[in-house]
Amino acid sequence: MKKVPFFCALAVAGLFPETYIWSQTASQSHVAHARMFAPGTIVSPSSNARIRNEDGGKASTNLKILSLADNAAPPHLKAAAVSVPPVAGYFFETPASLACVYQLVPVTQPGCNPNLVATNVTGGSRAIAIVDAFDYPAAMSDLARFSSQFGLPAPTSSNFQVVFAAGTRPPDGSGSGWDIEAALDIEYAHGLAPKAKLYLVEAASDAFSDMFAAVKKASQLVAAAGGGEVSMSWGGAEFASEKTLDSHMTTQNVVYFASSGDSPGTSYPCVSPNVVCVGGTGNSRNQVTGKLGGEVAWNDTGGGTSLYESRPEYQNPISSIIGSKRAVPDVAAVADPRTGVWVYNSTYDGAGAWFTVGGTSVASPVMAGIVNSSGHFHQSSIAALTSIYSTVGAVGAGWNDVTSGACGYYDGLLAKQGWDACTGVGTPRGTSFKLAF
Repeated sequence: MKKVPFFCALAVAGLFPETYIWSQTASQSHVAHARMFAPGTIVSPSSNARIRNEDGGKASTNLKILSLADNAAPPHLKAAAVSVPPVAGYFFETPASLACVYQLVPVTQPGCNPNLVATNVTGGSRAIAIVDAFDYPAAMSDLARFSSQFGLPAPTSSNFQVVFAAGTRPPDGSGSGWDIEAALDIEYAHGLAPKAKLYLVEAASDAFSDMFAAVKKASQLVAAAGGGEVSMSWGGAEFASEKTLDSHMTTQNVVYFASSGDSPGTSYPCVSPNVVCVGGTGNSRNQVTGKLGGEVAWNDTGGGTSLYESRPEYQNPISSIIGSKRAVPDVAAVADPRTGVWVYNSTYDGAGAWFTVGGTSVASPVMAGIVNSSGHFHQSSIAALTSIYSTVGAVGAGWNDVTSGACGYYDGLLAKQGWDACTGVGTPRGTSFKLAF
């Protein structure tokens, strides 16, 4: 089985490593086609290694990388958009298709087929900072390639900057999986808020001590730009002393986002009361026409009640559901790798490739970008979360209440009306989202 050099698929997010083998037999071909799976092998890179101790240990990714077989091919559909996916026919998401799905732009193509829609979000201001581990040496050139493919403004030294949190260049993360993580994060923050100043803040290592030093630096940069968002698409299992780190996410005029994880249960920093925790959904599409049928909870998304964090005041409206502990996620966005997003990265395999990416690592930068481009800036995450929970369950409150699907495996968590532990209050929706956030 050989690898196709320009197209791979993976799922990204913090927490628990998994390895799967996907293969396609004659009897399974209709199932594989229906889900847009391609025959191939999925492996997990070294960045999935997870070390746990009382101070949080290390942050980790959960990368699932699909190497396609030689005979893998998408349906033969003609792409009609000016800004098109790198491989026509698949229904993996693009910046323009997500803008259509979330009704952030006028919907000119009912169903939001990624091969047909071309209208990108044009907003964004102030700043978004992405925090990841290790150095991503091709960040500028890869973001430029992605932007050119999808009709986005080109990155320049004035609108995109790589910052070394410790003051010196971190070890090279090429091929580790952290480089894929960084590519995903900067490309979709830029894709959903193309006019925002974008920072990639690189931690000296994946140790929690270094990651939160990078969060501090990111906070300073965003605050100096007049405010904005910090996105953290990584995490680890909760630990007894985690509350001592909560103060890292309190800089004025900065709202913090984190991924809820790709395994049952909760993770830190997503459970911090000072963070907007973003869960995962999947976009259900007609596999012939590509038309969007709806959104469902992604079955691997993390969620539940914290082991150590108490229920914050802003969650009082759902106290009868969650009890006395902080519950997550707060909101949700696209994450299912079966309906993943296109990402360009030239360092993971050294040859340059288009990947399709899933996991809640997608959801965090997507939400950060959407919030930034909405033009609604809060003084803190707590202020933003107070606004979110003040309208929970209300019709037309700027959120699509996802009521289908499940997560949590043995916990049997269900997406349902109002807040739930798979998708929170739901996914962003339309112009009313600007008023709700």
